Amino acid sequence: MNLTALVAEAVPAELRGTAYGVFNLIAGAALLLASVIAGGLKQWIESEATFLAVEGFAAIAALGLIPLRQKLV
Repeated sequence: MNLTALVAEAVPAELRGTAYGVFNLIAGAALLLASVIAGGLKQWIESEATFLAVEGFAAIAALGLIPLRQKLV
């Protein structure tokens, strides 16, 4: 299941267009922020720092999903 399907299930039908708009706004802002951070790391430190940061963010995201493990099963 993709995220847009989750948005459709989570909101009433009359607010679905607004929910898609807000979802895409937040996703776009997050993508912009991630690109700026990655570009800054690559330009001012070195390209290896970018990959280390990605690994760190992925580890934090994985740890954040642990409390949800029992709810999803």
